[in-house]
Amino acid sequence: MTKKSLLLGAAMSVLMFTATAHADDKFTLGRTILLEHGKHGAKIPLIVCRNTNAIKIKAEKELKLRKAVVTFQNGESKTINFYRDFDKDEQSDWRYFGKRRCVKSISVYGNADDSSKAGVRVYGKERD
Repeated sequence: MTKKSLLLGAAMSVLMFTATAHADDKFTLGRTILLEHGKHGAKIPLIVCRNTNAIKIKAEKELKLRKAVVTFQNGESKTINFYRDFDKDEQSDWRYFGKRRCVKSISVYGNADDSSKAGVRVYGKERD
């Protein structure tokens, strides 16, 4: 193989990866588990601060979601109220912050339905 064909193949691979990465526009900020009788928030610490302007919640089992508290890099926080039941694999709408913010941690408050635990996935938005 020549250097030219190797470089062309590498460039095509990068372009294909970039196109698929932006196809969905969402990324996972983190996952946590809610307990059946949990009174405390299930915390999702982020090792690296992630920039996003909105979050979306997905229930991996049936659960009652009360709220999510998002903490930003500058120490400020935003409480997003849900107060609703989610079925398995149901997602919330995007909840916007007003501008792109650097998220450091998320605490999710709620209870699992009819079982001992329910998984929750929190997504961020890649672009506006």
